[in-house]
Amino acid sequence: MISAVSQCVRGQNGLAKNALLLTRSFAAAAEAPITVEVQPFMAHRIEPPSTTVETNLTELKSLYEMMYKFRRMEIAGDMMYKAKLIRGFCHLYDGQEAVLMGIESVLNHGDSIVTSYRDHCHHLTRGGTVAEVMAELMGRATGATKGLGGSMHMYNKKNNFYGGNGIVGAQIPLGAGLALGHKFRKEPNVAVTMYGDGAANQGQKYEALNMAGLWNLPCIFICENNHYGMGTAEWRGSKSPNFYTRGDYIPGLKADGMDVLAVKQVMTFAKKYALEHGPIVLELDTYRYHGHSMSDPGSTYRSRDEINAMRQERDPIERIKKLYLANGESATDQGGEASEMKRIEKEIKKEVDAAVDAAKKGPMPPLSWAWKNVYADPRNATLRNVQGEYVPTEFDLAYKL
Repeated sequence: MISAVSQCVRGQNGLAKNALLLTRSFAAAAEAPITVEVQPFMAHRIEPPSTTVETNLTELKSLYEMMYKFRRMEIAGDMMYKAKLIRGFCHLYDGQEAVLMGIESVLNHGDSIVTSYRDHCHHLTRGGTVAEVMAELMGRATGATKGLGGSMHMYNKKNNFYGGNGIVGAQIPLGAGLALGHKFRKEPNVAVTMYGDGAANQGQKYEALNMAGLWNLPCIFICENNHYGMGTAEWRGSKSPNFYTRGDYIPGLKADGMDVLAVKQVMTFAKKYALEHGPIVLELDTYRYHGHSMSDPGSTYRSRDEINAMRQERDPIERIKKLYLANGESATDQGGEASEMKRIEKEIKKEVDAAVDAAKKGPMPPLSWAWKNVYADPRNATLRNVQGEYVPTEFDLAYKL
């Protein structure tokens, strides 16, 4: 009997050791380097970085997970807008996920970032949640900016995310100012200022480039070239659509903005350059699947065949998924019914659905919050409500519901 028990224990110990070895082998495989060749970079006044990028399964899975979350959240935004639960301006980011994900895979929260009105996903990369984004889109007090900013004004100062700016190109000089702040405080950080091809001809951009160049500011100017400024094709609105060259005396690089690894590679190079030498311009070639905003069907100035071709041939999320599956065993859950990718997708869909439900039930901001960030003290002024009535309102520095 004792001998049988001993054999059983030894057998169990053997299984445990085998399981441990198997776990270690999976972990080692997840961290094993994978070498990928990306499209060549186009360069202006600078030598481009290598096109050979190294990654691993752990990183690929992490990139896929966040990019898929971007996509599902924006699709939910589309549905809620059409259901009239979201009102006003709403600019979606689906198709451009690789741009932001590649940038943020290089930055940390000590680095500053400022962007245009297409800013929902930036809130996530700066520590926010899907629930906060959906609540903000629906104007709820639990939103990213307390229901006071809406789609175009997500913001997180704690993690150096400065919006979300509704005026075309207005964020570009702000980015230069953020870079000046980093340099003045002798911080080892850069500022990223993002704008679209439609904003690339703004005069304030060139003023910001000039000052950044004069003072060697650690600023990375990033043009997200999705090829349409609202409904105007780049070639109709810009005499020179080579936006990476438009810094003139400031060096520039162009990369495939539909490939997150290409963006990561050029961004790694750009951050190092900016810290050592000063400003640099990046043009990231990307594409938006939706129209400019939810009021734009997006099919009057481009064909549906063009949109479908981009989805089928260059989709950034499918690209990273295929790369992950091609370089390792597709892990399964305990039930053996779903691949690791399916598990991730299921969890994210569940998270987004829960965020939508929570936003629908969230409280509206009280009227008194309308004074916030406008006056230090309203001094007994009255506030006109949506019914046209003038009512007194209390003022409190705290956001109390």
